[in-house]
Amino acid sequence: MSFFEILKRGLGKTREEISKKIEGLLISFGKIDEGFFEELEDILVTSDVGIDTTMEIIKDIRKKVKERKITNPAEIKRLLTEKLAGILEDGNRELVLNTRPSVIIVVGVNGVGKTTTIGKIAANLKKEGKKVIIAAADTFRAAAIEQLEIWSKRAGAE
Repeated sequence: MSFFEILKRGLGKTREEISKKIEGLLISFGKIDEGFFEELEDILVTSDVGIDTTMEIIKDIRKKVKERKITNPAEIKRLLTEKLAGILEDGNRELVLNTRPSVIIVVGVNGVGKTTTIGKIAANLKKEGKKVIIAAADTFRAAAIEQLEIWSKRAGAE
């Protein structure tokens, strides 16, 4: 199994959390209105989709809702799936670290495996002969820093 396949499997929990929130939104709104789009925007932003990407998604979905005269919130799920898949397909899947230094920032909701992923990335980069430094920032979980220290030792990173 490749590193990116392992990473993809690890992101399954994040996908599940976002899916639950979106399903709840679709069930709770009987119509597509400004409140619906505000809630969808909040879900995407709080799920670490990013402001620019969220705004692009919302803009695209609003446009398609208007063009196709969509009135049922349940139909939004298909539009959202198509848009997200398109964004992911268009993205560069290669990790390019040709600047010195290169920085990788890892963000995500609680409990999705960020700490473990950081350790695995560090180990892979060390195997490639790169110098790796792991730093914790904005960490609220008590054991996160200690776990990063353990992963950095395992990977041979600072």
